[in-house]
Amino acid sequence: MKVAVVYPEVYDLARFREKRKEFPPFGVLYLASVMEQRGLHVQMFKIYPGATKLDLQQFDAVAFSIPSSATYGLVKESRLTSLYSADALIMVGGVHPNFYPEETLLDIKPHVVGVGEGEDTILEILQESRSRKFARVQGVCYMDGSTPTQTQARKVMPDIDTLPLPARHLLENDDIVMNDRLSNTDLRMAHVMFSRGCPFPCRFCAASQTKIQYRSGQSARTELLHLIEKYQIQGFAIVDDNFIVNKLKVREICDSIRDLGLWWSALSRVDTIDEDLLRAMRASGCVEIKFGMESGSPRILKAMRKNITQEQIHYAVETAHRIGINVKLFLIHGYPTEDFDSTQETMTLLRELAPQIERVSLFRFVPLPGTYVFDNPEEFALHGTNHDPDWDGDWSKYHIHHNHHHWWGTADQFKVVNESYNQLSDLVNSMWPPRHGSN
Repeated sequence: MKVAVVYPEVYDLARFREKRKEFPPFGVLYLASVMEQRGLHVQMFKIYPGATKLDLQQFDAVAFSIPSSATYGLVKESRLTSLYSADALIMVGGVHPNFYPEETLLDIKPHVVGVGEGEDTILEILQESRSRKFARVQGVCYMDGSTPTQTQARKVMPDIDTLPLPARHLLENDDIVMNDRLSNTDLRMAHVMFSRGCPFPCRFCAASQTKIQYRSGQSARTELLHLIEKYQIQGFAIVDDNFIVNKLKVREICDSIRDLGLWWSALSRVDTIDEDLLRAMRASGCVEIKFGMESGSPRILKAMRKNITQEQIHYAVETAHRIGINVKLFLIHGYPTEDFDSTQETMTLLRELAPQIERVSLFRFVPLPGTYVFDNPEEFALHGTNHDPDWDGDWSKYHIHHNHHHWWGTADQFKVVNESYNQLSDLVNSMWPPRHGSN
């Protein structure tokens, strides 16, 4: 069986305007690897604006990936304009369909939509490629006559170590190996995923999986040895939503890779680290930790359900810096009720921490589909979303790249948000001027 996998190009969060490549599409790379393991022939197709119509007539099955709501329209266009064989099986999956499976099914009109973790699901779907009887497959949505029908949710894998390595060989080397991405270095590096999921309840985040799964230290080591041998990497960035949750698992991975001589970075909350863990990370080659600080305002942090304090932010940043790990902060400005006072609190905290911070990335708040804020528009006085009767149908607005849409509140509140954002942006750009490295 020949399977085509179609995915949208994704650009780096902080360098979107320059169209700099983001990390590889791990979701579809893992799907491709399990299909290849079963003896299927898999080919990847990258789409982007102006290049969405594909000739897929040689394939028995086509899988479309929608990694974010912002790419929904692009993938829909590809699905509806591409060419297929008469009996090709059409599948759709990804972050957006996880939240809106029935809507995706009715709008894009595939034979089946995958919901949740996809590796086992796609193999079972393909087993039913001729019968089209998907009722026996967990974690899918399909049409039963004229009615959208969703099957029982699929449980997450008990052991993701059983998965083969992501099928990086299906992409060009430039999509895998990058420079200018690891802290302040120009090291030849790649991206990896060592865990899945995030258990924290942040109201601005669209986490489709709340149970966290870790790979073993040996599994992480095996992948890194492969990357060293095939791609000659000198470092790597862990792209997990929140790598540092289970300290024992993180220590296990650190111990397993310590002798490889690689430099690396990872994302973390400020309240899940301690000095001993940071020292273990540094000893294994960690050169940068990226903290989701989001705001310096206790009021906004509480509203976000971020559940962290200024004291925890101080401790995490100062401890990492003292141990020799560079610090990058992620900020989100404009969460509902943001004002001049809350912005000043963020600016004050940044000035206090400045000597210990190497980089800062500032984003404007967007009510991403699947988040608590998005699903409760009346609570947050949202407008301009698909909850409005006069919504324009443009999912591409739900992106976090230089997004200046008026999402909540009155015109006067939006004016305050804009003016205070400009103040914060000026501070960030003056203290941490844009330069190389954004991951």
